[in-house]
Amino acid sequence: MFAPSLAVSSMWVMHKTSETSFCLSCHTMQAPYEEYQGSAHFMNQKGIRAECHDCHIPQSGMDYLITKIRASKDIYHEFVTGKIDTPEKFEEHRLAMAQTVWDQLKANDSATCRSCHQFDAMDLQKQSADAQKMHALGIKEKQTCIDCHKGVAHFPPEITIDSKAHDALMEHARQTPADAKEVYPVAPAPLGNLGTVYPATKLAVVGKSGDAREVEITGSQMQGAEQVIYLSAGQRLVLATLTEEGQKAVKVSSDWEKDPYGNAWRSVSLRAPLAEPALGKPDEIWNYAKTLDQAYCSGCHAPISSEHYTLNAWPSVAKGMGARTDISAEDLDILTRWFQYHAKDIATRE
Repeated sequence: MFAPSLAVSSMWVMHKTSETSFCLSCHTMQAPYEEYQGSAHFMNQKGIRAECHDCHIPQSGMDYLITKIRASKDIYHEFVTGKIDTPEKFEEHRLAMAQTVWDQLKANDSATCRSCHQFDAMDLQKQSADAQKMHALGIKEKQTCIDCHKGVAHFPPEITIDSKAHDALMEHARQTPADAKEVYPVAPAPLGNLGTVYPATKLAVVGKSGDAREVEITGSQMQGAEQVIYLSAGQRLVLATLTEEGQKAVKVSSDWEKDPYGNAWRSVSLRAPLAEPALGKPDEIWNYAKTLDQAYCSGCHAPISSEHYTLNAWPSVAKGMGARTDISAEDLDILTRWFQYHAKDIATRE
């Protein structure tokens, strides 16, 4: 009789400690609960509510037991170590706690999410255009729910970039040898009084102009927008913007030719002084961009390959996503350029 009674008691305890009311017995869970109350999992037009255990505890098997054992650490830190017993401490450890949950969901293929949501049960045609696109991508690349739906019921951790990373990038640029054959600006830089060149633009060093490098930029102009030098015909990656004087100094190397959309393009080059520091290779700019991607993009969803969109499509995609974060305009520009320079049509061309 003792063994069955113990088993029944254990199951009862397991059940009671999975209820939302039990979770809320720890005062540090009040903030996550308030976040959850503002989500579609708490209140929605269909009247279906997902409680704490629906999202955090697999329904059966070893995953259920392992999750219950792991959850005991929260009680330990709440009442014994005091590790998360204040709002400030909770925020300090929010990323680590979230990462633990993300890792678990990644390992079990988002088992708790899939107890309600299944790709094969989705009517994609009734979803928004963005949702259709991302779910189709998720199916194609065999992604799991948590890859894209971090922060679905709770505020995601704030992930920021240490300004020292950008400062280090500038310091490396200052150390570029004076005899470098080509350079890549780290930030928007004036080309004397001829215009402004933008990060990661390849500049051939052709001489010196006082204390500045004399550089040459090569690209394309579109008829009607001669104040801009683009990467090439039809590819709207802005290398530089020109003043009226800069437009007059441009050397034209081909006649106007129309693209399939009726826009006329011509090849051009421009020589100008560059006084600002610049790197001898773009690698460190791209490493910085990858750090930005991990902090501002991958914190919410799985990394999206730069080859997923074309060079011309990336700016609007990056701008839309960037608006949901606190990324600076300068960092968003660098990140966008990383995507553009490694885009689907660029990768194919190379």
